[in-house]
Formats: sequence, structure tokens, C-alpha cells
Amino acid sequence: MPIISSSYPGPPVLYLNGHFETILPSVFRNIDGVVYYRERIDTPDGDFLDLDWSRKGSRQLLIISHGLEGNSSRHYVQALVKLFNQKGLDVLAWNNRSCSGEMNLQPILYHHGSTYDLKSVVDHVIKKYDYIEIYLTGISMGGAQTLKYLGEEATSLPVQIKKAAVYSTPCNLSDSAATLHFPSNFFYKEKFLSKLKVKMAEKAKQFPGLIDLELLEKVKEFKAFDDYFTARMHGFKDGKDFYESVSPDNCLHRIEIPILIVNALNDPLLQKRCYPVNLAQQKPNLYLEMPKRGGHTGFALKNQEFSWVEQRMYAFLMEDEK
Repeated sequence: MPIISSSYPGPPVLYLNGHFETILPSVFRNIDGVVYYRERIDTPDGDFLDLDWSRKGSRQLLIISHGLEGNSSRHYVQALVKLFNQKGLDVLAWNNRSCSGEMNLQPILYHHGSTYDLKSVVDHVIKKYDYIEIYLTGISMGGAQTLKYLGEEATSLPVQIKKAAVYSTPCNLSDSAATLHFPSNFFYKEKFLSKLKVKMAEKAKQFPGLIDLELLEKVKEFKAFDDYFTARMHGFKDGKDFYESVSPDNCLHRIEIPILIVNALNDPLLQKRCYPVNLAQQKPNLYLEMPKRGGHTGFALKNQEFSWVEQRMYAFLMEDEK
């Protein structure tokens, strides 16, 4: 029964609740000293992905998948890069389509279930580089992509991939998406929606007729955005079909390598089905840790550069399996 009693002592005193724990690091946290080398790779459908590398000359590699409307420059990505570099590992932080600073080429963007791009990244690394151990980690949406990829590829996963660890991850996408309708989550809804609407407008310029700009302007709720844009752009009937089709918990049971999921119980963007308690009680390789505090991608520690969860990712992936 690998449900782990969490060691997180809680945030600094000014982090009053899950919203403070989520927002304060996002606004004020900076990670210094991370320098990337960028590599661009082609995708099978004629698009591109930008991969940001920070190498130390190791034969061990960490691959990081970022969150919704994030990229390799986000504090939570750069902190993992810096921490694992300090421990001697190479790190690759890949950017989802449209997230690297340049709009992608195809009439699609990215989403929680676009594991074909993570697969392209992994396949490229395996083919071009000589790593003997590869570890995967993902934050929020990137965690969902990581879990779904591991489940989908369970029977053909490259032997180099040894473990994975994710946090603040919407294991059930419907439950997580529903939180964006809560009045208390208005800030997050507006932040994500405004950024995604800008990208949809850019797609309309690339592909005239693809996007109904009048409808886009009228959309005020996230579900409507997913119904009319995210879902249809990526081949789903509507938002409900999209959420149900790409949700990581569809294939969590297939994962065979050791996997850690850390989701705070006060995460404002997660609900009950995002905590796969029953499955963790049944699968000896699936470790679930549910700290009482932490918010969404928070887990701050007083006077420490790296958050508790970043140190927890390292401990699980590199030191032990608990």
C-alpha cells in the first residue's frame, strides 16, 4: 500500500492558504544561474519542438514536462534543472508546441493529452544520445502528459526510462477542469483563458477560417473554450469528450515503472478523483503522497532555494523508492 505519509513541514507563515501557496511563488520566485542550449527537432506531422538542454556530461538524464501555458523558463522548471545539475545530472526541459516563444506550424496547439510530442522527445533522445538512465518528471499539465505517456507506452517503454515523478497533477482531467468554474478560482481561469485566447487568435492569422474570432471574443468560461476550440481543434467532439479521452487515470493502471505522484490536499485546482488512492493501494509501483499543504506547484520552504517538492522529486528518483 504505497500511500506515503508526507514529510512536508508546511510553508512559511505568510503563505496563509492554498491560494497564497500557489500564487506567491509564481509571482515572486526567481531561479538564477540556469543556462540552456536549445535544440529544435521536427515532429512526424511537419511541426517542430524546442528542447532546452542543461548538460553536465552525465549519462543520466532528467526530462521535464512543464505546465499549462508554461515553458522551460518557469521557476518550477528552472529549479529542477538547477537542482539536478548540482547533483551531476543532465537535464532536458522541452517546450510544448507554441510555448517556446515561437508559434508552431500546424493548425493545432497542445493539451494535457498530447503525449505524441513527449514521445517524439523521448524517441529523439534515445536515438541521438547515449544515456543509460532516463528519468521523467512533470508539473501540473506536464505531469498529466507524463502519466499518460507512461501508461500508453507501458509495453514498449524504452529500457532507459527507470522512474518518474510528478506533482500538482490532474490525474482526472474532468475534476480538475471543473475547479476553474469555482468563484474562488477566478484568477486562474482568467490567467489561463486570456493567454490561450491570444494563441487562438494567432492561429486564426496563420490559418484563415480555422477559428471563429467572434465566438472566441465572446467566450468567458473555460469549458466553453474547451468545447469550441481546444476539443474541436484537436479532433474531439466537445470538452467532455476531450476531458474523458485524455485523462491520465484512464491508463494509470498500466504503468509498470516506479512512479511518485505528489498532490497537495489544499491544491485549489484538484478535486477528489485527482488523488488515485484506491489504485495506489493496489499497485506496488505507484506511490501517492498527499501533503496537507502545498497549493498548486507551491510547497515553499523558509529560506531555501529549492522547494520541498523539488527535493522530494530528487529523493524519489535518485535515492530510494519511497
